[in-house]
Amino acid sequence: MKYVRDATRAPGEEPGVQDAHARTRERVARSILENGPSTAAALGERLGLTPAAVRRHLDTLLGDGVIESREERVYGHRGRGRPAKVFVLTNAGRDAFEQAYDDLAVGALRFLAETGGEHLVAEFARRRIADLEERYRPIIEAVPPEQRAAALADALSADGYAASAQASPVTGEQLCQHHCPVAHVAEQFPQLCEAETEAFARLLDTHVQRIATIAHGEGVCTTHIPRGGNATESSATESTGKTERISQI
Repeated sequence: MKYVRDATRAPGEEPGVQDAHARTRERVARSILENGPSTAAALGERLGLTPAAVRRHLDTLLGDGVIESREERVYGHRGRGRPAKVFVLTNAGRDAFEQAYDDLAVGALRFLAETGGEHLVAEFARRRIADLEERYRPIIEAVPPEQRAAALADALSADGYAASAQASPVTGEQLCQHHCPVAHVAEQFPQLCEAETEAFARLLDTHVQRIATIAHGEGVCTTHIPRGGNATESSATESTGKTERISQI
């Protein structure tokens, strides 16, 4: 992660110490990438770091623009005191992990839209996701329906999406993807997100709803999977900002 590794060495700090600190900062940033918004306490426990060490590395990452802090959103009854502070990656922080998108991809899709029409972009997005859907189907169908969201999350994680499945604050489950390799491309071409959502609905054999995406500035791509129900071609929907962002910080 070049952005973190290039941090300026503190006065009097030996190169070996600097490298060790850079590696630890990379571990902290990657933990946030893979696990989503995290408190300093959670990071310390996850990485085996002291509170002082976590705070030092978080301060450096904040100063470098790799992460930003937000108040943790609490559902249900809130106890006394202010909500805990959580840390999330910025766009610059995500860029540092060398995501598989660039200006060439955006230019190619723009050319496709301008010369052939937006429907060709949608067709490209569907074909792009078709391979993923074909590879995942045997994995999903090999487990009972109640385990399929978790199986999908595991398959996505193996492909670098850092995904997890968890109970939803409302009825059902949430599929969370903490990393998106095409986030910046999807900012301009939401057809990529829409095709992925449609594929999830077919794989899980139920309607799903995309309620937040990294491409739209959220910290995590979140897909709501209601308990029960049947898949329909039109029921996989993309959030337009009006849907409540249930799991976002």
